[in-house]
Amino acid sequence: MATLNKKDIPQILQNEFLNLLKIRFEKNMNRHEGVKWNEIETKLKASQKKLGVLYKMEETGGEPDVIEYDKKTNEFIFCDCSEESPKNRRSLCYDQEALASRKEHKPKNSAMGMALEMGIELLTEEQYRKLQQLGKFDTKTSSWLKTPSEIRKLGGAIFGDYRYGNVFIYHNGAESYYSSRGFRGLLKI
Repeated sequence: MATLNKKDIPQILQNEFLNLLKIRFEKNMNRHEGVKWNEIETKLKASQKKLGVLYKMEETGGEPDVIEYDKKTNEFIFCDCSEESPKNRRSLCYDQEALASRKEHKPKNSAMGMALEMGIELLTEEQYRKLQQLGKFDTKTSSWLKTPSEIRKLGGAIFGDYRYGNVFIYHNGAESYYSSRGFRGLLKI
């Protein structure tokens, strides 16, 4: 798909993208049992802005898909479901404060900064563990997770991965970055 700078997706790409999302949805019904595509599609067509955010998730390698329906808020929750941490969202430190603290060899951005620019939220540890129940994600990579403030105040940040048949949550200095660490996000529609 072509890269877009606009918030809205041209109609021809919109139809192509909606079809891609539908195919992914139907291929992975275990992620969203009981959810019907036509209800999602109606909501997506009614919110061009959120459809544009999903498109950004796709462009950066996230392969977004519905992982949950929240009955209380009547929202579908999309999450990055790529096998590995999204390809074009790696080599990032945790947040803008960490990015500013680096004197040399700065990464191009931070996970929190890029998520904010895209209009998505980083997964919490709980959300990450829930995602891992739907498949095996980050078997070769890792993903920054939304870090509790008490950890972040001390200079740290958390990330997760899947190894040896288990989900692991680790810590690192928030200013660190690695070519195999990115972040996963979610969007409520």
